Parts: sequence; structure tokens; C-alpha cells
Amino acid sequence: MKNILLLLNGNIAKSFLARLKEVDLSKKRFFIVYYDDDTICEDLGRDEHFLLYKFDPTSKVKLQALLNRHDFSQAMIILANKIDTVASYENIRDSLSEIEIIIYDNWQLEIDDGMVTLIDSRDLISNILVNYLPDIPLYATHIGLGQGEIVEIKIPFGSPFTYRYISNIEQKRWKIVAIYRSGRLIIPDYKTSLKPNDSIVCVGNPHVLKSVYKSIHREVGQFPVPFGENIYLFIDMSTMSDSDIEKLIDNGMIFHSKLNSNRLVFRVINPKYGDLLNKIKSYDKASMKVELDFYSKDLNDLIIHDVSKFQIGLFITDDKFFTKNIDMLHSLKTPVLKIGDKSFFNIKESAVLSNDSKAVEKISSTIFDLSTQLHLNILIYEFEDESSDEFKKVVNHFNNLSRLFNQEVKVIQTRRNPLRELQDRDDLLQFVLFDNNIEPKSIFSYFSKNVNRLYFQLSKNYQLFLPSDE
Repeated sequence: MKNILLLLNGNIAKSFLARLKEVDLSKKRFFIVYYDDDTICEDLGRDEHFLLYKFDPTSKVKLQALLNRHDFSQAMIILANKIDTVASYENIRDSLSEIEIIIYDNWQLEIDDGMVTLIDSRDLISNILVNYLPDIPLYATHIGLGQGEIVEIKIPFGSPFTYRYISNIEQKRWKIVAIYRSGRLIIPDYKTSLKPNDSIVCVGNPHVLKSVYKSIHREVGQFPVPFGENIYLFIDMSTMSDSDIEKLIDNGMIFHSKLNSNRLVFRVINPKYGDLLNKIKSYDKASMKVELDFYSKDLNDLIIHDVSKFQIGLFITDDKFFTKNIDMLHSLKTPVLKIGDKSFFNIKESAVLSNDSKAVEKISSTIFDLSTQLHLNILIYEFEDESSDEFKKVVNHFNNLSRLFNQEVKVIQTRRNPLRELQDRDDLLQFVLFDNNIEPKSIFSYFSKNVNRLYFQLSKNYQLFLPSDE
């Protein structure tokens, strides 16, 4: 039987006692010291778990007599004024140097004692009030470490996590351990999918969970977020023709105007004086930034530095630069848009081709986000066995998102390589998973059954390479 000392007075103490009566009190006995009858609940004295002592706890003699008669494992002080609180603490500590003491603190007390826990009333009330605001994560503060490693997050309408299966959500250094749905607790398994208005309980690294919260609450129409905020054009005036530069700039302008980017950043190396350079320099204004470099020797270091410095979320380039610098672009872990042969305004649909259903689901939020901003319907080709359970999950996932965002999606499953059906088209925006299969074209590439590796067969089209989680 654990003996716990309670020094109580006031309305907070009275509410605490009322709540205490509702919990499991087995193997606990509470010694309550009070000096105001209004603090004590009715019938409390008839409960065998409570022993009542009416005296002023600031009386050192009376309190010490009680402390000497019993072996206490913990003490709690909930009093209505500061002077009584401090005096009662000192009385306990003078008699018991090692006992843990919990103090209700309404005055921002400063007590240098490793065995004392101060419960700041203002912090408690502030946390509760914040929790009532919409779309705010609820952190567990009184269980576990209380450092944000346990959090409850609500899934809003329009979240990239809606209708996704638990098994297809990358959970590194964090886990979804429970779901609250319509007043019910659900312990998720790999077949469970998330729905709008679900509240999920997550456990993991506090910093990772903050990123998870941001990802869950990212709405469609935010791309290039979460990869970055700005669009990047890389122009080498010593190797690119004027017409290629003009085409790249035109595409940069179009995507900057249609997407939710903050700035369009021009990085120009080896600039040549003339009308074209003057035109580029004229773009240096509020929503666009021009960076000139006359002396740079290390192309990779310059680009890596720029992507980090300017928070780049979309890198726009052409086929020549992409093919020559695939490894460097892959290392950026940033979406790369390779422009097509024809004008952007020639694009009729966005297309997804994949052998990997799980990978498609992971990038589904970006597919919907970009297609919605560009007003493109989505065409999905799945090149695998019709009986694939993973493919059925993806179909269900995309159909749900289609209804949610009022975005037309056509899912086509085929045993034939879809590249054969699409290779004559030049009016697509193709989404490609930017994994290790993306490499320069070679004679061996043509024998591959991996659709990603055969990306070059649709190189006439616009292609967006999205970083993978590999």
C-alpha cells in the first residue's frame, strides 16, 4: 500500500479530489491535510482510501507529527496562496529530504530542488486552450517523456494522407499506433486506410513528428511545397543556343505563373553580353531573381549550393542537360522538370506509368497537386498482373482522391508495355519516380521491363522526375 500525502485548500484542490474519486485507487492510501471544510467532497471520509486531517499545514509541529507516524512515497501540495504553499513545502522537506513533492504553482515559483515538480497553472491552461484551435496537433504532456514523442493529428479534407493505406505510408522513426474514427478506436493493420476527419495517434522522434504534421496538413495546390518554395532555371550561355535558352525561360515563366511558387530563380553561368543577357537581367524583380556567375568552375557544387540557399522545389531543364547530369540531379532529391519538344500549351493530360504500385501511391499527392494546378486530367497506366492486390489498392486510392478533389482520373491496367501505346504522343506531362533506375540511355536499357528505366522513350514529352524514398 502506497501512502501519499495531500495538502489541499481551495477550488482547484476541490476539483482535484472530485476527479481523484473517479480513478482506480487500489493499493493507494491518501492522507489529506486541509483547513477549510469547503475543500472536502461529501462522503469522502467514508472511503477507506482517504484519511482526513484538519489542521494548518504551515504548522511545522503538527505536520511533522503526521510525517513521523507514516512512511510516505509522495507528497502533493495544492493550496490557494503562495505563502502557505512555500511554507508547507519547507515543512515537508525539513522532515523528509528524499520524498518526491508535486506542487501546484500559480505564482511562477523558483524552487531549486531535484525532487520537486512544479505544475504551472498558466502553462496548463494555455496548452488546453491551444488544443481547441482547429488543425493543431495534440501533444501528450503527462505520459511518456512529455517531449512531443506522442501526438494526435487530425486528417483534414484535402490532405495527401486521405485514403492512403497504412502499409504504403513511409514510417521511418515514427509509427501510426491508433486511429480515432467517429468515436471509435481502431488499431490499424496493413489493410487500414485513412479517411478525412480521422485522428491518428503517432509515436516517434519529436522532430520527425513535426514534419509529419506539416505533410498531413499540406493542401492540394501548394506544389512545389514541400520540396521547396521556388523554381530554378540553370542557363549556361557558353553551351546552350539562344533558342534553347529562350525556350527554357518561356517554360520557367509559364510554370512560375501557374504553380504556387514564391520566386523564379535564374542561375546564369558564362554570361555573354548582348540582347539576350539584357533581357534576362530585366527579370530581376520581386518575384524573380537573376544570379550571374562569370567564374564558376564546379558546376555540381554551384547547383547544390543554389538549391539549398534558394529553397528550390522545382528544377526546370531540357533533355540535353538532364541526360548529361542525371547523377547530380538525382542527388539533389528535388523534383526535376524536363521540358518537351513542343509548347507547354500542347499538353493535354498528365500520365503515370509504373511497375510499382506502392511507389505510385507515395507520389499520388504530388500528382494530384500539380495536375490540379495545371488543370490536367490524370492518366494512370499500371503494367503488372491484373490480380495484384497492390494495384487494386492504388485504384481505390486514386478513385477516392478523384472524388475528393473533383479531378478526373483514368486508370488503365495492361499486360502490354504502355510505352508502346504512348511512344507516338508528344502531348503528355509524364510523372516519373526519380530512383536509381533512371540512367542515361544504353543498348541494355531497351531490354529492361522496368518502365522507369525506359523513360527516354517518351522524351518528346514533358517529364517530371519526383524524388523517391530510397
